[in-house]
Amino acid sequence: MFNKSQNSRRADDLAASAHKAIDGTREVAAQALERAAERMRDLRYGVSDTASAAQRQMNQYADVTSRYVAEQPVKAALMAAAVGALVMAVVLMARRNDH
Repeated sequence: MFNKSQNSRRADDLAASAHKAIDGTREVAAQALERAAERMRDLRYGVSDTASAAQRQMNQYADVTSRYVAEQPVKAALMAAAVGALVMAVVLMARRNDH
């Protein structure tokens, strides 16, 4: 079989191979974590951009609505009353169906 020095050399070779495998695994894991972190940053910035765009759109709708109410107060009040009556009718119908 193997003598003592051959066994020692073989053990050293196996230990070196194990260290290489561990180092390779660490490297792959580090790369995977970095890619995941990059994707999370991209998602966070994408969500932030979308939220900003939605906020700008809502501000634009609010401005247009305010302008309409200022220019057409009677029409705006009648439309608001009609929408309120419609909502109340839906609520009452839903209550009747529950009983």
